[in-house]
Amino acid sequence: MTTSTHLAAQLAVNVLDARSLLAAFGALGVGVVLFAETGLLVGFFLPGDSLLFTAGLLATGPVEGTARLSLGFLLLSAVVGALAGAQCGYLIGRRAGGSLLARSRSRRLHDGAERAEELLGRYGHAKAIVLARFVPVVRTVLNPLAGVLGVPVRTFTLWQVVGGLVWTVGVILAGYALGSSIPNVDHYLLPLVALIVVVSLVPLLPEVLRSRRNAQRKEEAR
Repeated sequence: MTTSTHLAAQLAVNVLDARSLLAAFGALGVGVVLFAETGLLVGFFLPGDSLLFTAGLLATGPVEGTARLSLGFLLLSAVVGALAGAQCGYLIGRRAGGSLLARSRSRRLHDGAERAEELLGRYGHAKAIVLARFVPVVRTVLNPLAGVLGVPVRTFTLWQVVGGLVWTVGVILAGYALGSSIPNVDHYLLPLVALIVVVSLVPLLPEVLRSRRNAQRKEEAR
């Protein structure tokens, strides 16, 4: 009966909700989600930032409906998932070219590809690969795009490892530090996760404004 209940809970998991994912799959699920988000184009909608931050909070103590996460295993799972996912996405880009992205009908995914290509052109390979880790959707698309554009394997691997470590370890430890310093932090879990989601979208604002200005200029030119 207990097994059936646990299986039903896993099948009913909300993949867009970090707390639901952690309750169903624990620390191992963090690695799987990060692999999908950074390595497979179909994972662009997954909640990477909020998942890492929430997992860090839960590593300080159990929250109702979830089990306490081991910080060491959580860090290991997140790092392995993020690094392996990025490398997988890069290899897919090298082998499949742009055909995989071209077949997608998601406007959000194509917008992410445009931002990723702009990042690579503006900041160069190293800085763009690191910065992309902190931008939703872009961190999904940049890896295969780097493969398509022929970014050298050594260059991509070095900087995706640097960016992946800073992103995963940094966000998890930020959640852990906050959870350790604030009593009953679970009472503020939803507002904190919402704040993380908003902060993660801040890097997108300049691109959105720039796109609107360009669209307005094109209309005025007509």
